[in-house]
This record gives sequence, C-alpha cells and structure tokens, in this order.
Amino acid sequence: MVLHQNIHVLMTTLALQGHLNPMLNFAKILVTKGIHVTIATTELARHNILKHTTTAPATNDDADADADATMPSIKLEFFSDGLDVDFNRQSNYDYWVETLETEGRKNFSNLVTKLSERTKFSCLIVHQFVPWFISVAKENNLPCVALWIQPCALYSIYYHFFNKLNDFAILQNSNETLQLPGMPLLNFDDIPTFIFPNAHLAIQKVLSDFFAFLGDVKWVLGASFYELEEEVVESICGVVRPMLYPIGPLVSPFLFGKEKEEEEEEERDFGLSVDMWKADDSCLQWLDGQDLGSVVYVSFGSVVVLSQDQMDNVANGLLMSGKPFLWVFKRPSSEKESTDGTVRLPDGFLEAAGRRGMVVNWCSQEKVLKHKAVGCFMTHCGWNSTLETVVAGVPVIAFPEWADQPTNARLLTDVFKMGVRIRKGDEGIVSSKEVERCIWEMTDGPNATTMAKRAVELMEAGKRAVEDGGSSHRNLDLFIADIVGKKDTTKVHANLEIA
Repeated sequence: MVLHQNIHVLMTTLALQGHLNPMLNFAKILVTKGIHVTIATTELARHNILKHTTTAPATNDDADADADATMPSIKLEFFSDGLDVDFNRQSNYDYWVETLETEGRKNFSNLVTKLSERTKFSCLIVHQFVPWFISVAKENNLPCVALWIQPCALYSIYYHFFNKLNDFAILQNSNETLQLPGMPLLNFDDIPTFIFPNAHLAIQKVLSDFFAFLGDVKWVLGASFYELEEEVVESICGVVRPMLYPIGPLVSPFLFGKEKEEEEEEERDFGLSVDMWKADDSCLQWLDGQDLGSVVYVSFGSVVVLSQDQMDNVANGLLMSGKPFLWVFKRPSSEKESTDGTVRLPDGFLEAAGRRGMVVNWCSQEKVLKHKAVGCFMTHCGWNSTLETVVAGVPVIAFPEWADQPTNARLLTDVFKMGVRIRKGDEGIVSSKEVERCIWEMTDGPNATTMAKRAVELMEAGKRAVEDGGSSHRNLDLFIADIVGKKDTTKVHANLEIA
C-alpha cells in the first residue's frame, strides 16, 4: 500500500449526527491511505461530544508538526455557526440556515485561513448541505470536493429538478408520475419532500445553491456504491456535470467484519469519536439472550419526531406482533418534558412488553445490526441507516417520513428488493394493524426468506466494492491519485472507471 504522509485534507460538516458520520467514515478511509484529515464542524458538536466523553476531541494544536509528518490521524476543529449552543436549531431552522450562510461562512473562512498558516491542504471536502463553503475553497486556492451523503438517485433527481431538465408536473398534481433515467416510475409518495412547492424552503435554497455552485467543484464523490445503484449511475454518466463517483458504502469499518478489539484499537489510533448521544450497551446483552434472527429492531433516527398517535400505534403494533423487539426511543428526560407535550410511550406499554421488548434512548446501531438476533429493521430510511442495514445484510420495514426518506424507501423495496414499505392511512398515520402486518411479512410471510437472501447478496456486493479492485476502491484510488498530484487532472477525469 502506498502511503501519502505529507498529504492533508480538510473536511467540513454541520453538527448533525447524520452529517458527521459519513464524513468521519470517509476520513477513516483516507487515514488508512496515509493521508492526514482535519474535520471542521460547529461548536455545537464540541458541546454535545464532551457531554458523553471524558476526553476532549483532538485538534491540530494538540500534536506537533513532527508527529503530524509521521502518523496520519484525524483531528477536529470547531467554528461558530453564529448562534449560542443552547439555541433551538430544529425549531428555528430557517433562521439557522440564514446565519450559517453569513456568520457561519465567515467564521469557517477565518478558521481555514488560520489552519492554512500551518498546514498546506490538498483539498477541501464539503457536503451538499454547506454549499456556501465551496466559495471558501476558491478563496483559498483549494480544489473543492463534494461528498454526496445521500443516494445517487437523489443526486439525479435534484440535478434534473434544479437544472430544469425534466417536467416535474407531479409536484402540482399528486396523481401524476415521474420517470427519470435509471429509476423506477416514481409516485408522489416517492418524491423527496425538499422539492415540494412552498415546503422546506430554507433547505430547498440550500440544495439550489449547491447545484448552482457545482461549477467550482472538482469532484463529487458518493457515499453509495455502484452495484447498489447501477442503473441510475449508468444513466447519469455523461449527462451530469460534475459526474458522481461512488466510493462507498461509507459505513463504520465495524460493519465490514472487524472484530470488536480491532475497532476499539482503530478508534484509539484516530483519537476521536463524534457520537453526540450516549449509547446504552445494555441492549447488546439483552440481544444475547434472544433467538437467532428473531428481533425486530426499531429506530427512526436522530431527527424524526413522530406524533403521539403514531407512537401509540407503533407501540401497539409491536405488542400485537408477538415478536421480540428493541426500540430506540428518546424518552422525556425530566418531569417537565413529560408534561409539556413531549411524545411518550403509552401507559403500561413496558409492562405489557415485559422481557419480550426493550426500549433504549440510544444505541450503537452498527453493533445492533450486526447482532445475530436481529431479523429485520423498522427504519425511517435515512441514507446512513440504509447503507448500514445493507452492509449488515438486514432486511427492512421502510417507515419514511420526509426529506430523502420516501425515495430511499422506494429504492429499498422496489430496486434493492430487501423489504416492505409501511402503508399510511388517510390522515398520514400508520395503524397498529399495518405495523403488525409488516412485521409478519418480514418474519413469517411468503417472501420473507427471499428478501432476507437478497439482503445478504447486497451485503456481499458492498464488501466487494471496497476491496482491492472493487468499483469503489478503483474510484477512490483515482481520486487520491489526483489530489496527491500523481496524474494529470484532465487525464484522470477522462479515464475514470465507474465499475
């Protein structure tokens, strides 16, 4: 293996768990190539990380230049997004985005200037939700690389939408369908909600800005892998600019079969963790006592908040199924929260579940998905969770809510063919009987074995993609050859291999 010990790259992301994870997983890959990585994120991440660790995150000031020259590592740097750490960003999302674009960009630019006085970076790596930072790369004469942290299918949908390449009449008439190259016929319920008229306007502007600034991006790398989305990747080849090159699946190395001891040693070498919630590992001991493939794992991610009616129906459906379950649900942390409208578990639910069910506030999802007791995953279909369940070989019950999740659910069920999609009622609420039905479909239904087999096939394909000579491995090698200056850039781009 060729190591590139004098190469440094700078990454930047928001302090959101779903954004930090793919950046960190990419950083770990680059470190194995001998490349130094600095991840710059907002002060909110430092605040949340320190709540759950006794060790301060390593920064560039923590190590001297001699150590940097010989020991590739990942370090964290922080900048202010312009708001106090106690500011409620989810409730004031529009204002947060406005502040990020102005104060956040200015503070990040100042940080890049400061870091560049000591370190020569080969490139700046951003993702699609911080488009204003692309111009910071240009100001500092840094090649800009975009890491696309959603499926290739979403890159195609957004590219066609924001560049007005297709008629999106479906957005005005929910009875219409949308046909895009390389994808199944999409219904209204399959469309990413970020392009709905008069909805999520702040995020829609973020994505619009990203595609407007793409002319200043040298590479777009994808968290997915070619074999998972072969048709859509082939369909955009030669059509979109810049092209998207899959280098994933970008998941924790643990999911690729590393033993626990190796993973812990790797974390020590990298010197940091970006988990912003403390995992309850007692669920792993509980899983040890369950039968092989018997447990329904339920998690709706770190952002999705279901209504009380919906939570009640999920809880009742789990009880009605008769199957053991592990549910990640953030319960009220105080008496005040439990009485101010915060969603709660139904009264008597835990008593009714008994030893058959376990509820935790947070868990190590990778370790849960790799546990042999887990038979299926009821998921919100965020892309990180989707890649993790693919690499773990666990079939799914797709329970999408918003953003890219409806499209991801369609991919999971109709393209990847490794799960069933939950059906919502007229009021947008999933009934208890529907929850029970989907659990039955995935555990005892006539197609359960076929879907489980398909999940294992995709698991193996994901592992092959990142091995020497695999599709993602080849794309990654070409990217690294470019940033280390081993090849002429024009020549590299003209001869990139997709598969």
